[in-house]
Amino acid sequence: MKNKLSAHIGYLFNEVPLGERVAAAAAAGFTAVEHPSPFAVDPNVMRNAVDEHGLVFAQLAGGAGDASKGEKGLASLPGREADFRASFDRALAYAEIIGAPLVHPMAGVPGKDDAERTKDVYLENIRYAVERTAGTGVRVLIEAISEAAVPGYAISTLPKAMEVQDLFGTSKVALLVDTFHAAVTEVELTKWIPSNGERIGHVHIADFPGRHEPGTGILPFDDILAALQAVDFKDAIGFEYFPSKSTVESVAFLSNWKQRP
Repeated sequence: MKNKLSAHIGYLFNEVPLGERVAAAAAAGFTAVEHPSPFAVDPNVMRNAVDEHGLVFAQLAGGAGDASKGEKGLASLPGREADFRASFDRALAYAEIIGAPLVHPMAGVPGKDDAERTKDVYLENIRYAVERTAGTGVRVLIEAISEAAVPGYAISTLPKAMEVQDLFGTSKVALLVDTFHAAVTEVELTKWIPSNGERIGHVHIADFPGRHEPGTGILPFDDILAALQAVDFKDAIGFEYFPSKSTVESVAFLSNWKQRP
């Protein structure tokens, strides 16, 4: 494939420490890596690692929150605006050093907060992210994360993500399209992609059900990849799945994907 094939090194290669996963991904045949919160590794060290192995860093998150507290993002949380913006600024600075083209401001789980208030907070934070990325070569990335994966997530469906993108334009905001989340929400990507190709900035691959590697479920990946090719999608395709076996064993599919036109 001409697309970069990206290992999500939060999900994959957990058998080794974070600092060693870039090398592991390269050895397995990936041509890119990604991680929402790679900040435990100095950005210059990360840049050296991806350069050394001939990879690129496809995308990371900003405003992800504190994972140890179960937070899945801050962008829609009233009262956390300052935290979100500081975190986003940190992520953007990191992205510029490592050459990542996309930063995903994670929406989070607003809980019982007023729906209109959380929407206003979210849009103001996205506006901030768009303004901060202007002129940097980095675009804002939005992902619809299904209720099955993160109950209560503020942007849980592709239509919701599309509404936000339409407010800012595809040149400033791209969509991350995840095959598992789409399947959970009953979106047939083979039908959705042909009329929405210009919206897509990144793709995540996981089979359904189970959210394991391709070939473990029912999704028609040949047809999905053909649809992406038909709309001339040239950006990275990421693999964000739970390996059903060791990571190295689970990526046996990769050689066939790389041989596609």
